[in-house]
Amino acid sequence: MSDLRATVRLQFHKDFTLDDAVPLVDYFAGLGISHIYASPLLTARPGSMHGYDVVDPTRVNPELGGEAALKRLVAALRSKGMGLILDIVSNHMAVGGDANPWWLDVLEWGVSSPHAKFFDIHWQSHDPLLRGQLLVPFLRSDYGEVLAAGEIELHFDAEHGLLYASHYDHRFPLNPPTYGDVLQRSEHPGLQALGKRFAALQDNREGQQQAKALFGELAELGSQAGEAIEHAFASLRPTEDNGFQALHELLERQHYRLASWRTAADDINWRRFFDINELGGLKVERHEVFEATHAKIFELIENGLVDGLRIDHVDGLANPRAYCRKLRRRVERLLAQRPAESRGARFPIYVEKILGEGEHLPRDWGVDGTTGYEFMNQVSLLQHAPEGEAALAQLWSETSGRDADFMEEVRQARHLVLTTSLAGDLEALAQGLLLIARDDIATRDLTLGAIRRAVLELIVHFPVYRTYVSAAGRSVSDQAVFDQALEGARTRLAEGDWPLLEHLNSWLGAQALSELQPSPQRKLRAKMIERFQQLTSPAAAKAVEDTACYRSAVLLSRNDVGFDPQQFSAPIDAFHDGSVERARHFPANLLTTATHDHKRGEDTRARLAVLSERADWFAARCQQWRELAAPLREEQDDGMAPSPGDELMLLQILLACWPLDLQADDTNGLQAFAERLIAWQEKAVREAKLRSTWSNPNGTYESACRAYLERLLGSDECRELREQIRTAAMQLAPAGALNSLAQSLLRMSVPGVPDLYQGCEFWDFSLVDPDNRRPVDFAARQQALQAKESISQALGHWHDGHVKQALIAATLTARQQHATVFATGDYQPLTVHGQHADKLLAFLRSDGDSHALVVVPCRAADLLGDSPLPLIPHDQWGDTRIALPPVLAGKTLHSVFCPADPLTNDGHLAVSDVLREVPVNLLIAPSQPQESHP
Repeated sequence: MSDLRATVRLQFHKDFTLDDAVPLVDYFAGLGISHIYASPLLTARPGSMHGYDVVDPTRVNPELGGEAALKRLVAALRSKGMGLILDIVSNHMAVGGDANPWWLDVLEWGVSSPHAKFFDIHWQSHDPLLRGQLLVPFLRSDYGEVLAAGEIELHFDAEHGLLYASHYDHRFPLNPPTYGDVLQRSEHPGLQALGKRFAALQDNREGQQQAKALFGELAELGSQAGEAIEHAFASLRPTEDNGFQALHELLERQHYRLASWRTAADDINWRRFFDINELGGLKVERHEVFEATHAKIFELIENGLVDGLRIDHVDGLANPRAYCRKLRRRVERLLAQRPAESRGARFPIYVEKILGEGEHLPRDWGVDGTTGYEFMNQVSLLQHAPEGEAALAQLWSETSGRDADFMEEVRQARHLVLTTSLAGDLEALAQGLLLIARDDIATRDLTLGAIRRAVLELIVHFPVYRTYVSAAGRSVSDQAVFDQALEGARTRLAEGDWPLLEHLNSWLGAQALSELQPSPQRKLRAKMIERFQQLTSPAAAKAVEDTACYRSAVLLSRNDVGFDPQQFSAPIDAFHDGSVERARHFPANLLTTATHDHKRGEDTRARLAVLSERADWFAARCQQWRELAAPLREEQDDGMAPSPGDELMLLQILLACWPLDLQADDTNGLQAFAERLIAWQEKAVREAKLRSTWSNPNGTYESACRAYLERLLGSDECRELREQIRTAAMQLAPAGALNSLAQSLLRMSVPGVPDLYQGCEFWDFSLVDPDNRRPVDFAARQQALQAKESISQALGHWHDGHVKQALIAATLTARQQHATVFATGDYQPLTVHGQHADKLLAFLRSDGDSHALVVVPCRAADLLGDSPLPLIPHDQWGDTRIALPPVLAGKTLHSVFCPADPLTNDGHLAVSDVLREVPVNLLIAPSQPQESHP
């Protein structure tokens, strides 16, 4: 098996199984891919389209073909010397429904369940009604209403001898000692006698063992007395005399409290993934949980079926550093036991981690890097022209009426989510901190309200997703982060609350736990530090990614996962600095520009970035288009629909992803395009939480927005407007495609491992999920690769995306042929001189006497002019030239893309020669003389 060189991310589900990937292995090998990078493969909720809702981590998902299909895929990969990287979910599992046996066991037996400590449940809730009970917020409405409507029904599982309640697809097992409450209503002597024996059970391990025998007896007896059980159920229906009260009393005796889904925000007593009720947090820091949830993964690694791991949402874990180091140690012990053909290559481990501005991945975690969001951000910053920021910010503010300061939007959004969907998590933290305060004479007078206010403002002003406090306290970098949050909190709190901030600073990590004597107080502090760090992360994600990014639209290409929209652009030197830093510390970091989580496809963003170079042009057209669209808007009681801000976002999206082959009068094509945009629009307005939300959809507003879009793309009255928008999109398209080709080459040539998202070897004008997870036409991609066109040839019909695939294939082939240059070679920024030096990025990768030189234009739309091709006319470069370092003296440079014409090296390279036939270029100076090939 070859070393990791390039990955392709595949999203597996019931409609694209492991067996469906087997025939594609030859294609991926031909493209230059070394590893498939698979979405989670363990058993997920039935019908899952992404695999992150795992219900059984002990099996490969049968909907994907199971372990047998996995072995067939790996065999196909091995035949090509390729490997498999697996995405795993360590932070959470799917709960609710009826498919997770561990969760159902907790509902059945409560805190005495062997799986009770698997989930992050706060059994000793501050709410006396929840002491020892689990809040189960899965009812469609208020408990009393649902109960009275007869929507909580009792059932008998005749095969296993089990009694349970249900509400739609949710299953709620009855605690076996309460079976007697049901069976003694049956009027069947045998069932009544069995009911007494159930009632005598204790809620402990012995009782659980005894219950297994009783279940068998109930199954046997129930096969003859099913009608008697149904009679007992009938007496517990709300329509019967006393049935409502009797059913309520039965449910109250369970280890859970059934409640409306709306109660979760305030009353939840278990950790979720963000604010999703159907995903429950796991305590993977416990050894038995770690082993149980990873047993199948370790088996697959040991058997040589998995060659690398990607850890989903590492910041959700209690202690990411300890987890990653433990995982690395565990994996390293398994590697020696793998089949011989699977040994030798390094086993990479990646973490899904969003890094804030100036934040770096800790180097002591034992991982190979992140999944590459920060690289995606670096490329985006490189392709945005700073001179466009002021005009676009003014356009946004004047049109939307909202502040262009993204961080103000973030602060407002954090305040919103912490007082709504995450209010219960905040309350649990405040209650725990109150107990710490009460234990000290100096802080006993601090009130819950004051603590709640202070913690809220701390998290509102937190500049990164989370810190990583250890027993030794905070690191210097983490303390700087906390100090920044403290400073921000002081600007919002009354001066009388400032001393409290210093106490919180101490309790939450400034004072090392190792300085405290072992005690319940120290244990409580450790728990509150853990809760605080596990709250700042979802608060950031919900506020930034899922709210502010839909409220602010100075330019939507700067609003994506892992981006800081407050930062609009960055100089070329900043990109070089990031590459040097990565080469030094994480040379195998993944590099991505498209993911299953992105908000806009890589080519959607690349085209939209061109507006930063044409800000005034865009502002003028927006004014004209909004005037033409006036008849499409609807005045409603709470304002115009769509709002000016939502309308401006839609105009950006239309320009960004208008299909290259879509004409303004193509009825069928426009309808398909509208369907995609309607789905995006609904998600956008709900995520923004301004005029509509997921929990309370504003149907009137959403209908008006949908009608606007449908008329814009489908009606005769909008033909002129539609044609203007299409024309403008096509004017941006060549410059956008040039950006796309540049970012593709950068992803494959800077330090790191390039990751290709499924299908993105052609143009990727996708939007947020599920649009970015649509089926991929691999047959078309296979056919195009077999044609073996050069980049120059494919430029002639660049609209079909073949030119992008040709670039990827050529570059990945070069990576394979010069593996050490790209895998471990150093990175040297090259100096550019001349008229357009500020519009070109060039660097050299070197390993010994082998070198690769990369040249890409950036922010060069004006040089492209009105060219219909994404190729800057060579004479536009004038005297722009690249200064070559001494290590290249006397070496001939061969273009990977145009191998027939070696370039003259006289200490400089004229850009007009380097980019004469191709939009970007990769030049190789091999250590051994190389003949040129026509």
